[in-house]
Formats: sequence, C-alpha cells, structure tokens
Amino acid sequence: MTTGRTATRRQAGLTALYLGVFATLWFSVPKADPPLDTVLVVASVAALLTAVAGGVVAARARGVDAPPRDRATDRRYLLVVVAEFAAAGLGAALLGLVGWSAFIPVLVSAVVGLHFLPLAPVLGDPLLRPLGLAVCLVALVGLVAGLVSSGSMPLVVGVGTGLLLLGHALVALLRARAPRP
Repeated sequence: MTTGRTATRRQAGLTALYLGVFATLWFSVPKADPPLDTVLVVASVAALLTAVAGGVVAARARGVDAPPRDRATDRRYLLVVVAEFAAAGLGAALLGLVGWSAFIPVLVSAVVGLHFLPLAPVLGDPLLRPLGLAVCLVALVGLVAGLVSSGSMPLVVGVGTGLLLLGHALVALLRARAPRP
C-alpha cells in the first residue's frame, strides 16, 4: 500500500497514535485496588505518551514524498472499521439487554482482535495478524477467567488488550525510527 521511507514513517506514526489512544482506553476498563490501580494509571500515561509520539511522527512525515491516496484502500479500511463498530456496538447492546453486561469487554476485545485480520493487508502491516490473534486469545482467557472467578474478566481483558496494543504501538514507533534503504 505505501512505499518509501516517509509513507512508512507516517503509517507507523498513525499506528502508534491510534493504538496508543485505544491502549489508554483499555487500561481504564478494569477497576482495581491499590497498588494495581496505580500501575494502570502509569500504563495509561505511557500509552498516551506513545500516542502523542506517534502523532508527532505522523505529522512530521505528512506530505513528503507520500503516494497519492488510494480510494479503494480507503473504502476497504472504512468498511472494516464500520463493521467492527457495528459488531461491537450491537453485541454490547444485546449483552446489556439480556443482563450479561459483564461480558461486554470480552466481546469487544474479540471483535477488536478479529478486525486486525482483514486490516493487515489493507494497511500493509503483516504484524497486525499476530496482534489480532493475540487480542482474541486475551478475550478467550478473559472469558474463561470470568467464568471461573468473579471480577477478573475486565482485569484480564483490559490489561491484556491494553498491553498488546501498547506493545504494537511501541513497535510501530521503533519501525518509524529504523533507517530504511
């Protein structure tokens, strides 16, 4: 999809920006007692700083030797994201209606993980596939944890998904800094 160092740097910056913001949100899912609550705040701040760094990288790389926008790629991206939000929103509403709102983080995490699979080729980022599978695995572990103990589901899913998104955002920043031939 993208070619050249600048376009790659911009895409990496945008990846860090978006995933840093969403990691921050995931770290806010679980309610935790001290000292874990402090750890979650620190993780949220780290994710937010990663998002800011990603925004700076993307802004600095904008427009310099960037290829023209591909409308077909933009359309595929929009379709995947709209499907993700629709599935997560409708699923969350249904779970709330039947009184299973505790399972909403698991559902949303699974949907987020699944949406990375079709986005990998659209964004030209093959690392989104293992990220998506890992996020789905976190959702499954969270579901199992929630079924065997009370209160652990949001903690497992929120922390697990947040860490995976933050990790991928940091990798994107490292890729943006790496020299290209």
